Amino acid sequence: MISSDAIRGYNDTFILSVLQEGDSYGYAISKRITEISESHYSIKETTLYSAFNRLEKNGFIESFPGQVTHGKKRTYYRITASGNAYLQEKIAEWHLTKKVVECFIKEETK
Repeated sequence: MISSDAIRGYNDTFILSVLQEGDSYGYAISKRITEISESHYSIKETTLYSAFNRLEKNGFIESFPGQVTHGKKRTYYRITASGNAYLQEKIAEWHLTKKVVECFIKEETK
């Protein structure tokens, strides 16, 4: 597992990327993040819902009521046009970040 400190700034990117695949709810988004990362990263529930609140407040996602399952109403989330634009900014930022880090970490060639 990768340290959550190492990728804390990318949780929004992960969530928005999952929501680009389609509308979803908290548990399914968390599970998808774990799947995509091949179990190298899992997002904590408190981190996930904190991110939902921040992303919704900034207009990057919107929530809506979903189906009732097991007596519990699910809240679903969808990415907005602003969220798609923000995701593209975060992806560009990642490419630059990766380039800078690679300046300092050289792969040994054998």
